[in-house]
Amino acid sequence: MDTTVRRQTIADLLHRTARRLPGKTGLICGATTWTFAEFDAVVDRVAAGLARLGVAHGSRVAVLARNSHGFAALRFALARLGAVMVPINFMLKAEEVAYILRHAQAGMLATDSGLAALAREAAALDTAVTQFVWLPSEDPTEPVAGMTSFDELAACTGPLPATPLQSFDLAQIVYTSGTESSPKGAMLTHDAVIWQYASCAVDACITADDVMLHALPLYHCAQLDVFLGPAVYVGATSIVTAKPVPDNLLPLMQRWRINSFFAPPTVWIALLRSPQFDTTDLSQLRKGYYGASIMPVEVLRELARRLPEVRFWNLYGQTEIAPLATMLGPEDQLRKPGSCGRPVLNVETRVVDEDMNDIAPGEVGEIVHRSPHLMLGYYHDEEKTAAAFRGGWFHSGDLATLDEEGYITVVDRKKDMIKTGGENVASREVEEMVYRIAGVSEVAVVGVPHPRWVEAVVAIVVPKAGHVLTEAQVLEHCNAHMAHFKVPKAVVFTETLPKNPSGKLLKRELRHAHERHFVQEKE
Repeated sequence: MDTTVRRQTIADLLHRTARRLPGKTGLICGATTWTFAEFDAVVDRVAAGLARLGVAHGSRVAVLARNSHGFAALRFALARLGAVMVPINFMLKAEEVAYILRHAQAGMLATDSGLAALAREAAALDTAVTQFVWLPSEDPTEPVAGMTSFDELAACTGPLPATPLQSFDLAQIVYTSGTESSPKGAMLTHDAVIWQYASCAVDACITADDVMLHALPLYHCAQLDVFLGPAVYVGATSIVTAKPVPDNLLPLMQRWRINSFFAPPTVWIALLRSPQFDTTDLSQLRKGYYGASIMPVEVLRELARRLPEVRFWNLYGQTEIAPLATMLGPEDQLRKPGSCGRPVLNVETRVVDEDMNDIAPGEVGEIVHRSPHLMLGYYHDEEKTAAAFRGGWFHSGDLATLDEEGYITVVDRKKDMIKTGGENVASREVEEMVYRIAGVSEVAVVGVPHPRWVEAVVAIVVPKAGHVLTEAQVLEHCNAHMAHFKVPKAVVFTETLPKNPSGKLLKRELRHAHERHFVQEKE
């Protein structure tokens, strides 16, 4: 039997939606608007153009670009050819980009005008890249000389090659952040990503009625595969932007009557603090999603108060599980504040001790998963793959507790546990306590070297506009509510906290910045 009759790949999802909803607006980015039929046709032409350049089944094509309609089209065009997409964080330095290009064995690199210089510098560092593709941006830019332009590819009228696509083909290699070692390439197949789309659609209630704003970087699996992919799958309208800042987001929400929006807690906090927030018409917004890091409980309560019509979901996971693993739904946001919920439709999750025994409620253990969402393994790294899947479960590296109803609460990444004076302190617990101070806008808690305590708990605090805070106030508050060993040994005030383009706090940078901060012992 011809296997295309039963084929289920990422390449097929857009095509089916285009047949089902041809005239519906599928994607808007800047001045570009595509119906689903137009989106599908552009993807076919871009795929044909890439095939003329030699891109074929199994080819590694890296993408170093900001969000755009070109990025979205390229994603589906590569899938249509059976090529493997390698998205790259555009905040990396040239040497770091080059490492990924070499490790993934990418022969082609797609980029945009703003990142072209970085792309060329990285590619020149002993990589296999011989071809460049220029992608358009949200705002008009000129194609880069010496690169094949997206417009050239989209003008191709040749036929697509007959490619024997299978659901278990490799669709993408997504590199982890590499905070503890060199980045690892998580290998995700078409079926792993699509099983994850199904979980997103069901548990996060993504429907064809959604008008969804995609603002976080598409190189990150959360925006790409928890939201853009499922939106295309079900036939929702996608508004794509590369600027996740309040001055851009709030006008877009009002203009396009956005009813569904995902952002990490840092971006939600920025929206709440914006002078435009209370004057922007957000009456259509009904679905709010957060993830990438834990939402402070006090911020969650503020969101519920200031956006009473919005239902919120907390989505938790990681790259290796494509990336959704668990979900806390709207009905549980204030009933189970701080929890990441329970496993989604296609995931089985446990919290275990070192011997793989299920922990008792209230104890701390590691989150492990089984799921068709999961990666095949780490590209060219059998040792780390074996370690990640030891005992027949995928080990997340996240520490958590489990309550009597099966709700999971992440305590910390193992690397974010602060070991001070022989005691373990979860940075998140201290952060939640500091957030209870009325004048605190943001806080990050890290451990820094200390001659007596080995590590000292240090709180880096961003005050709210118009509020004056002192170290004594913060310490007095923490001392009144926490065990002595959990109380920060020092408080540092700053105007901003370092974040990556996905809104995740860069705690490694904070630790490095304060590692020489000698703290006098405070008994």
